[in-house]
Amino acid sequence: MSARDRIREANPEFYERYSKLEDTDEFWEFIVRPLRQSIRVNTLKAPLEVVVERLKEEFELKQIPWVREGFFINVDNLAKVPEHSLGLVFGQEASSMIPPIVLEPKPGELVLDMAAAPGSKTGQIAQYMENEGCVIANDPKLSRANVLIANLNRMGVLNTRVTTKDGAYFARFENTFDRVLLDAPCSSVGMIRKRLKFLEEWRLRGVIKYMNIQKRLILAAYQALKPGGTLVYSTCTIDPLENEEVVDYLLRKTDARLERINLPVKTSEPVLEWEGRVYSEELKKALRIHPNDNDTEAFFIAKIVKPGDADD
Repeated sequence: MSARDRIREANPEFYERYSKLEDTDEFWEFIVRPLRQSIRVNTLKAPLEVVVERLKEEFELKQIPWVREGFFINVDNLAKVPEHSLGLVFGQEASSMIPPIVLEPKPGELVLDMAAAPGSKTGQIAQYMENEGCVIANDPKLSRANVLIANLNRMGVLNTRVTTKDGAYFARFENTFDRVLLDAPCSSVGMIRKRLKFLEEWRLRGVIKYMNIQKRLILAAYQALKPGGTLVYSTCTIDPLENEEVVDYLLRKTDARLERINLPVKTSEPVLEWEGRVYSEELKKALRIHPNDNDTEAFFIAKIVKPGDADD
C-alpha cells in the first residue's frame, strides 16, 4: 500500500486537508517515513572538533547544512552512544535546530524560552550564549519542567532558570527580554515521522484549539520583547492556521515586522491564502519546511522584530 493510501485510510480528514497544501507522492511518503537520527554537539562541555573526532571513530556522521554543530548519525538508539549520556551530544531533530540559530542569542543577554520542555532548544540557546547572561526557560506542566531540568543539568547549562507559568503570564514583563523563543505547542504534524499516533489522533478541532493558544502566547511573547529585540515563532506542524494565521494575527494587532531568514535550507512556499483568508505578503519571509524538503520533521519558523532601538 502506498504512503498516500495508508494516510488516507488512517485519517481521511487529515488527507483531504493537507492535500490542499501539497499533493505529491513524495510529500505523503515523507510524512510517514521514519526520521533520520540527528545530534547536536554540546560545546558547553567540550570543543566541537574533539567530540566529532571521537564520534567518527565509531559512527558515520553527516553534517547538517544549516547548523555547524549538528550531524546526522547512523545509530538507531542514542543509548549506544556514551557521549550522549555524558551530555557531550544531545539528540535533537535537524529542523528543530533552526529556531535557536534564527534567534541568534548572544552572551550576556536576557532570553525567554516560553515553551521550553524538553529543553533541546534551551540547551542550544545557552550554548550560543556560552552560559553567560540569563535564560528563563518556561513550561506550564511540572512533569515536563522536571524533564527540562534534567536535560539542562546533563548539558551543563548554568545560565538558566526554569519556571512553570502559563506562557501568557510573561506579558506583564513588558519590553524586558532581548530575545524570545516561542516554540509553540501545536498539533505536531511534523512529529508523525516519530510516532504514527500523531496521524491517527489528528483532528481539526485540535488544530483550532492550538491556534487559539498560540495567538494568546505570541501576543504575550511580543509584549515581553524589548524594542529592537527578536522574537522567533516556530511550530513542528504544517497547518496554516497554526503558522501563517498566527503570525498574520500578530502583524495585524501590533507594529511587529518580519525579517528574512538566510539559511541553506530547502523550503516550501509560505501560504498567503487559506480557506478564504488572505495573509500579509510579509509572510513570504517566513520558513515553511515540509518533511520532503530536507528529509526532516515539518517546521515553520518566523523571525519577528519589534521596531525601536534596543539601547533607548
